[in-house]
Amino acid sequence: MNPLKHVAIIMDGNGRWGLKNKGSRNAGHKAGLKTVEKIIKETIKNKIKFLTLYAFSTENWKRPKREINFLFNLLENFLVSQIDDLHKQNIKLKIIGIKKFSRKLNALLNSSEKKTLKNTKLQINLALNYGSKTELLDAFILLRKNKDSINEKNLVKYLHTKNIPDPDFLIRTGNTKRLSNFLLWQLAYSEIFFEKKLWPEFNEKDYNRIIKNYKKIKRNFGNI
Repeated sequence: MNPLKHVAIIMDGNGRWGLKNKGSRNAGHKAGLKTVEKIIKETIKNKIKFLTLYAFSTENWKRPKREINFLFNLLENFLVSQIDDLHKQNIKLKIIGIKKFSRKLNALLNSSEKKTLKNTKLQINLALNYGSKTELLDAFILLRKNKDSINEKNLVKYLHTKNIPDPDFLIRTGNTKRLSNFLLWQLAYSEIFFEKKLWPEFNEKDYNRIIKNYKKIKRNFGNI
């Protein structure tokens, strides 16, 4: 049975679900947040230590400004209302990506990270304004700046996921089969599960099914 430390998720399909069921993409984002809360609880039940959620990519800035503002307001409200509860549950929040948001949101993100820094039950890595290509380019720039030898060990020191184990598996909902510039280095040997369901439709039963299937996979890592 495969050990399981880290799950990564591309939460795709919020907007499509919202248009289909509520006539609004923003309604889908709001519904998707409820799924996040369910999956966090189930991750803890399964004693998984790391959960990485792709919340906003570097490419998502191309979306309508109104939708972007709604997403960030949703995040702000979540942090204000839920960070104390996450802290009480011994959950650590870490942001991966570049914090180039409003002063208010940046302050909330920083204070949330600081408050939960020493928590140990679960680490949630929230990928915000994150793009793997940018992450890798920045890592190479830091390698050169610090005059380190170019090798795998040194490169990993400069990734946003420093000191975080690579994901054991990735889930992408929404019936789309691509990585979309997410954790390209870290997912090199991760198992990948593409789900037809849109993110607001994804539930605990789906999650546990994938966990069960993952544990049965024979993982060779290049061996026989």
